[in-house]
Amino acid sequence: MASVVRDRMVVSILGVEFFARPTLTVARELLGQHLVCEVAGQRLSGLIVETEAYIGQEDSACHCSKGRTSRTEVMFGPPARTYVYLIYGMYHMLNLVTESEGFPAAVLIRAVEPLDGLESMQSRRPHVSRTIDLTNGPGKLCQAFGIDSNLHNWNVSLGQRLWLEPGNPPPAATVASGPRIGIAYARPEDQAAPWRFWLRDNVFVSKVAR
Repeated sequence: MASVVRDRMVVSILGVEFFARPTLTVARELLGQHLVCEVAGQRLSGLIVETEAYIGQEDSACHCSKGRTSRTEVMFGPPARTYVYLIYGMYHMLNLVTESEGFPAAVLIRAVEPLDGLESMQSRRPHVSRTIDLTNGPGKLCQAFGIDSNLHNWNVSLGQRLWLEPGNPPPAATVASGPRIGIAYARPEDQAAPWRFWLRDNVFVSKVAR
């Protein structure tokens, strides 16, 4: 845990030490924490309800499995940085770098439950009629929060623009785990690894068979 001063108030945030740990631990313990983004002076926040872990060059589902590139360089850097990339030419994905510098690993934030700034989120997804559909997927939440490549390699331990604040740890009985989503290109054993975590019965978890 770390503290920063915002608007003359001391605010607790998740610091570097939170992310400088085994990726599966971070992925599990990110559930129940708060993702916070400041856009045009407005606070947007959401309860993290679903994550996925990607761990090292031996994980064929991880972008770093093909080596160190300009795209994945940030994953080899210090923890608490963001790895933001674009898929299908239109959807951004937010990942948080974990473990020690030099070992490539990160956690994908797959879904959040909106808390603050709901109207602002809706303005970025005007075609969505139901609140439940605003942030129940990794591309959706980035669009709703205004997260794009401008926040790539951002240090979330600064407590500025994009950061995380502590929430209430969910009871163990409410946490589920299972295979990751959309990694058909990976080896069978990596496809089967139970490295996705989510809060049971939370309606904002991405809509997939689980």
